[in-house]
Amino acid sequence: MKTPSQIIKEIKQTLPADVKLVAVSKFHPVSMIEDAYAGGQRLFAENHVQELQQKHEVLPNDIEWHFIGHLQTNKVKYIAPYVHLIHAVDTHKLLVEINKQAQKNNRVIDCLLELHVAQEETKFGFSADEMYDYVRQGEWRQLENVRICGLMCMASNVEDESQIANEFQQAENLFKRLKQDFFAQEDSFSIRSWGMSDDYPIAIKYGSNMIRVGSRIFGPRVY
Repeated sequence: MKTPSQIIKEIKQTLPADVKLVAVSKFHPVSMIEDAYAGGQRLFAENHVQELQQKHEVLPNDIEWHFIGHLQTNKVKYIAPYVHLIHAVDTHKLLVEINKQAQKNNRVIDCLLELHVAQEETKFGFSADEMYDYVRQGEWRQLENVRICGLMCMASNVEDESQIANEFQQAENLFKRLKQDFFAQEDSFSIRSWGMSDDYPIAIKYGSNMIRVGSRIFGPRVY
């Protein structure tokens, strides 16, 4: 059986040079992360604050921790001292809280706005129109300790590749509009985080430059 580090190496060999691989380590033991780390992987993602806390405390300090789950405002303070990128900002209220906690830690925290393109009702995020309006209104510009670096989305969990492609295309189109209209001078607005274990090759065709891969690397979740 292949180790996480071997699988990561194989995946990276197939990726364009500008695409970053985030290894989604949620529900998997520290030993598997250590194996991936030994193979050179430094970007890891979790979606539960408590699990992220536990892993952050025992793993090397040069890991870039990404938070990819639905983040509750009352939990932001626990990860604010060290989190590298928060992928799923879905309300202004959450961004305000991240800013507040970043300020307390004398940091600027990078964030992605979450776009809802999937057909499933359970997914969080702004619709394309809501997100465009939110960015246009500009309230976020008052927040000096957060930096909006791009968009994140999840496609519907379906077999239909044309539907998945269409959803990623919507995300790419919106990213381009926002970049042109509001972030043309901001080099940091550059991240398109879409594509997971089953659909990342399609995501890359539609502009993704950050993929979040879990089960393909670590196997089925260990609950």
